[in-house]
Amino acid sequence: MNRRKLLTTVGLGGLGALAVSGLTVGRGRANAYYDGPPSDHFDGRVFFNPDGTPPRHFADLLRWQLGGGKAAWPAAWPSPHPPARPVPRVDGTGLRVTMVGHATLLVQTAGLNILTDPVWSQRASPVGFAGPRRVNPPGIAFDDLPPVDLVLLTHNHYDHMDVATLARLRAAHDPLVVTPLGNDAILADAVPGLKVRAHDWGDSLAVGPATVHVEPVHHWSARGMTDRRMALWAGFVVDGPAGKVYCVGDTGFHDGINYRAAAARHGGFRLALLPVGAYAPRWFMQGQHQDPDEAVAGFALCGAAFAAGHHWGTFQLTNEPIEEPRQRLDAALRAAGVAPPRFRAMRPGEVWDVPQPAV
Repeated sequence: MNRRKLLTTVGLGGLGALAVSGLTVGRGRANAYYDGPPSDHFDGRVFFNPDGTPPRHFADLLRWQLGGGKAAWPAAWPSPHPPARPVPRVDGTGLRVTMVGHATLLVQTAGLNILTDPVWSQRASPVGFAGPRRVNPPGIAFDDLPPVDLVLLTHNHYDHMDVATLARLRAAHDPLVVTPLGNDAILADAVPGLKVRAHDWGDSLAVGPATVHVEPVHHWSARGMTDRRMALWAGFVVDGPAGKVYCVGDTGFHDGINYRAAAARHGGFRLALLPVGAYAPRWFMQGQHQDPDEAVAGFALCGAAFAAGHHWGTFQLTNEPIEEPRQRLDAALRAAGVAPPRFRAMRPGEVWDVPQPAV
């Protein structure tokens, strides 16, 4: 099926489905982005999740998209928080997090300004005229950003890798971008001159006073119709003077395997950035996106003191109602006996000075 027929069959809203699912058509092509030795998560052509749930087939995507059940989102859902105007730096052991929207957060600590999966575009889509559209503006106006030192780019789906935003950041801030293997090839073509370091799971690198560790998550990748799983996906741990921050962009719960491994390798997280949305219908999404109950379970397994919930309330990618992730998160926290202030489902413009963990 060609690109035009795909968009006609699934509908323009299906661009969001493609962005969130990682599904593509086309097989057998050599890897366009990465050429390296096989490993426990790379078979010589594509990456995979060890002992994980395999990606769904294209027929499953059609079954989901044509099967109904998608909740109606409002055309606009303004945040209760005004747009934030961040301070230039947060020094020492301070840790401040500001929600921009979806999976984009500004983390300020130890004099570093860090953005996760930055998206300032109006749509999470390969085209500007269709696909999931923002229902609230970014929680920080682009021109109000402080100097950006580091971008943590978890994978290449359109709601996480926005090359238009990365080009703006390159021109205005010239940050270092750290991303998993293969994504550097995409960015070299899309944003010439962008400083990119591509790393495998288990790698570490020093960035100023912090060390960034690249960690496994359960997901996959695609930018088009023929590059399924040709670039790696990952989470990150930032270990600095303020403590450790565990950044998870997208992940399936995967029986908690990666959460337990992160706790064993690093432990003592002051903050975890965890996705809580884009999870319905479960029969389709379970392998790639955790739901709020699983996010609370992962929060407990990794041993974080606090968590910021993201990946909800900005772009409609899946079936659940817009407010359901926050409601289900609150219910899951109550059921687990966790004080709700420890795990916030953040809204654009919300600023959180994360406390020091109790000794």
